Amino acid sequence: MTRSTVTERDGLFELEAGSDVLDSPRYNHDIAPTKVHERTWNKWHITALWVGMAICVPTYTLGGVLTAYFGLTVGEALLAILFANIIVLIPLTLNAFAGTKYGIPFPVLLRSSFGVIGSNVPCLIRALVACGWFGIQTMFGGLAIHLFLGSVFDGWKSLGGTGEVIGFMVFWVMNLWVVLRGAESIKWLETLSAPLLVLVGAGLLVWALPNVSLTELMAVPAKRPEGAGVTGYFLAGLTAMVGFWATLSLNIPDFSRYAKSQKDQIVGQIIGLPLTMFLFASLGVVMTAASEKLVGVTVSDPVSLIGHIQSPVWVALAMVLIIVATLSTNTAANIVSPTNDFQNLAPKLIGRTKAVMLTGLVGLALMAHELLKKLGLIVSEVSLESVYSNWLLGYSSLLGPIAGIMVVDYFLIKKQQLDLAGLYRDDIYPAWNWNGFIAFGVPVVLTLLSLGSDAFSWFYSYGWFTGSALGGVIYYGLCSLGASPSVAKTAV
Repeated sequence: MTRSTVTERDGLFELEAGSDVLDSPRYNHDIAPTKVHERTWNKWHITALWVGMAICVPTYTLGGVLTAYFGLTVGEALLAILFANIIVLIPLTLNAFAGTKYGIPFPVLLRSSFGVIGSNVPCLIRALVACGWFGIQTMFGGLAIHLFLGSVFDGWKSLGGTGEVIGFMVFWVMNLWVVLRGAESIKWLETLSAPLLVLVGAGLLVWALPNVSLTELMAVPAKRPEGAGVTGYFLAGLTAMVGFWATLSLNIPDFSRYAKSQKDQIVGQIIGLPLTMFLFASLGVVMTAASEKLVGVTVSDPVSLIGHIQSPVWVALAMVLIIVATLSTNTAANIVSPTNDFQNLAPKLIGRTKAVMLTGLVGLALMAHELLKKLGLIVSEVSLESVYSNWLLGYSSLLGPIAGIMVVDYFLIKKQQLDLAGLYRDDIYPAWNWNGFIAFGVPVVLTLLSLGSDAFSWFYSYGWFTGSALGGVIYYGLCSLGASPSVAKTAV
């Protein structure tokens, strides 16, 4: 049996896999560490990645979500979005370090803190959330395709909900095709789409500004009880906005494994994320406020708003750009992670193609209710907007502890030193790291208990912060005390 070797070049580690790794049930080519020559993404590619992911329909509606559901004024809502994205940069950049240094994806990094087999539990939690977002974004992309076809072919509009379902399936196939082509295809798409999306935002702003008074918009009172303090509402909104990218703060190694250096991933994320999120969310607030004068009715999402334009040419052009925007977000943010996560279950049995198809099918199943509603086969009052706005707070509480555990494990416990070959074998790291599960379970249980208690409701409202801090502290304490619950080192 040939043993694997690890070499270092300018702070980047590379694995030359021997038979001990190649024959391991924990290894396949797609989740293997990237070679140094494969790490080709510079800071502008990382910036483009974030611009492409941040400019999307849900970002556009965030200001409305915070004012309608969290009782904030427009100014408070925009500040919450800006601060949240500055805060989320911390776990994003920290969790990206291991991906860049060792070339490993998110599920392989999790093997260090949750165990080689145990890593599948947080992976599947992350994957399910991503599949849900994949379905939601595909609904928006499908609507854009439907409106595009309606602007080109007069008869298409008469299809109504059926046309939207057809658009959904077309967009569903487009997303899977891009990801099946690999990381370079995603890099190309994000690099191409980023400048186009910035131009779209600028164009929409020019269209809307003459029809809205920014002074009046900022003066609109908050929808909260009279005399209520702003702090609690602001912090709850802040937590929800952190939750918007809580998923990516976990699986950022899926992308940072392609970065040329730590500087590139750090600078790229700082340039690409906070300002883009703030500006596009601001655009959504302005556009929604101006929509009544522009099209005669208040519209809170850009796809429907542009669909009200009377010029078929402008509608067709705008819908193409919306399709590109949604495609760039969906492929990177919502398919890459579950594709790697599903492969982690059984790398020898589930390759990238199978994992991508599984992601697509789960996303399709999660949207089955909405698709049946479009076809008129069921009647439901549940709106798509309420579904994802309620998710923001809920899933951030669940994912926060995982982020805290990952950061503490890599920087404080492992001190940035991983056994690269050992992550793909069964004899170095435990199959189940119970320290990780205890540190994850305690804040999750407390979060669930806080739902039924007025006195501790703050624990849920600030779930990402409380969960990540408590999860990290408990994990550090258990590891420092040398707690070593029985672990199974045998593959299952």
